[in-house]
Amino acid sequence: MEVSVSDAKAQLTELVRRAQDGDEVILTRHGQPAVRLVPVISRPDRDTRRKILEEFRAAASKKIKPGPDAAHSQDFLYGEDGLPE
Repeated sequence: MEVSVSDAKAQLTELVRRAQDGDEVILTRHGQPAVRLVPVISRPDRDTRRKILEEFRAAASKKIKPGPDAAHSQDFLYGEDGLPE
């Protein structure tokens, strides 16, 4: 929704509520978009971020299937005699 700055002065509380609810609110000046109201997203604290990261790592480690180590990762390209096949 686009609202002129002069109209927004009278309905600022309602526009802030709508922006917090996810509506796109753009304030215009002389018919041109000037600013966008967006909600502030709080950042999780350090302990919460660490917990999320540990959960992600645990979930990812269940999906990983171990493959050959780097020293033997391309052995399938060579025959028993060590030459390319």
